Amino acid sequence: VPPTTPICEVPSSAMTGTVVELSCKENEGSPPSSYQWYKNGVALLEKTATGGARAANVTYTMNKKSGTLLFNTVTRNDTGEYFCEASNGIGLSQKCAVKRMQV
Repeated sequence: VPPTTPICEVPSSAMTGTVVELSCKENEGSPPSSYQWYKNGVALLEKTATGGARAANVTYTMNKKSGTLLFNTVTRNDTGEYFCEASNGIGLSQKCAVKRMQV
């Protein structure tokens, strides 16, 4: 079963230095969807423990299975337009509407 349009929860504003979690979920897809977050139209990289120096300035953790995007301490640099895409390899992937987060 292809995924339906996911429901994204993106706070419209956040204080710098706080913990912020963005969530993305859809329940129709079978097999369960995996989720990819985008910021300003660019796919966010999944941060791994083995990430090199290039990932050192990454301030978030993205979980493709649960659809969460967690910022341990948001900065002004995290301000932007976010959306997520659900895909499970069947049919077309689905995106939620873009939402702006102001830090």
